[in-house]
Amino acid sequence: MDFDLSPLWISLKVATVSTVITFFLGVFFARIVYSMKRFRYLVDGVLSLPLVLSPTVVGFFLLVIFGKNSPVGRTLSSLGINVVFTWEGAVIAAIVVSFPIMYKITLGAFDQVDTDLIDAAKTLGFNETAIFFKVWIPLSWPGLAAASTLTFARAMGEFGATIMLAGNLPGKTRTMSVAVYSAMQGGDREMAYRWVIIILLISLCTLILMNYWNASRYSRRG
Repeated sequence: MDFDLSPLWISLKVATVSTVITFFLGVFFARIVYSMKRFRYLVDGVLSLPLVLSPTVVGFFLLVIFGKNSPVGRTLSSLGINVVFTWEGAVIAAIVVSFPIMYKITLGAFDQVDTDLIDAAKTLGFNETAIFFKVWIPLSWPGLAAASTLTFARAMGEFGATIMLAGNLPGKTRTMSVAVYSAMQGGDREMAYRWVIIILLISLCTLILMNYWNASRYSRRG
């Protein structure tokens, strides 16, 4: 029997698109929370919730939000947009589940930025936008790179929220993790082992590249 590689391509596509979107969302919200004087811990807790909730619970909430009977679902349907059991649904699930990783690491990176450099930039006449892109981002880049790598790896292995919102449609929404589930449900352990090995290799290679990049960067500093 031919080995269907569509779950691999779907997973890569979902992980790549979701990581790009999550990168900007994570940086945006991390900057907002960093600047907050009040309610910072409350907002941080809300944004971090998907990190501690079961992915299946996250998927349940997403299904409630984007379901056809919800206000959001009805609005999207009127615009000809359907999220449930679609590739876009898999991307949304990956974004929500992996977002806290990007957000928390980015927030930690911002906390490590030397505020004296920010003050120096202000005395030189830089506005807030220029300071953000020319000071905050470059100084936080190692953290942002690490966060993006882990976000990609998390999106690649997402299962619970994906199967709740996007379903298990072969060639459309069946990612590698869902393919493992399907293979086990069908009693095909050999197929399940194949996908598990592929997932492990991709995840391990991603982490090794991140560690190598960080080690190379610090060695150049030394």
